[in-house]
Amino acid sequence: MRSLLLRLALPLAAMAFAAVPAQAQDATYVVTYIEVAPSSAGKAADLLKQYADASRKEAGSVRFDALRRIDRQNHFAIVETWKDENSLKDHTAAAGLKKFRDGIAPLLSSAYDERPHGALAVAAPNPKIGAGAIWAVTHVDIIPPKKDEGIAAAKDLAAPSRKEDGNLRYDVLQQTSRPNHMTLVETWSNMKALEAHEVASFMKKYREGLTPMSGSLYDQRLYRALK
Repeated sequence: MRSLLLRLALPLAAMAFAAVPAQAQDATYVVTYIEVAPSSAGKAADLLKQYADASRKEAGSVRFDALRRIDRQNHFAIVETWKDENSLKDHTAAAGLKKFRDGIAPLLSSAYDERPHGALAVAAPNPKIGAGAIWAVTHVDIIPPKKDEGIAAAKDLAAPSRKEDGNLRYDVLQQTSRPNHMTLVETWSNMKALEAHEVASFMKKYREGLTPMSGSLYDQRLYRALK
């Protein structure tokens, strides 16, 4: 009987492991916020597009998205996924990043804000995210005594969010240097889908529970991809 149970358990364990996306195990993520003077927004957008195109060709690049904020056209974000830490280190040492940093530096109105992350709840990259999709990048800050509770609550958002109509991506990331800080990376087919998500019962419950353990405002910013 024990041998039969063991034979049954091994395939089930293998299936459970296979269900975990490969990038969830080893991948590393970077979210970068860039603000430039309004008069420099066009030049900054061109530099970002060139940088993103070059970065996507690098070994170990899983996904690389350059985003422009909808309501503030001089604000940008970069969301990167790399195969592993070594791939990110190679990218950091490559000439392409230095060229971009040197080019964007004179245009900046705020510090270049680069934040490495690890995965809390991620899914396989979706290749069907079009230029018209709405991106929501949200910074969630939990007070240290409530860190574990806040992490658990954020992770619980991923599965139901991915099942909603119009969802193209929903990943929960944890900032490497500050583990009580998280980033929600969402992509929706249109604004209507995002708005429906915002008023979903499980989302309302999350926001209500977040308030007493939040260290700062729920900082959600909406973007479209630069193409």
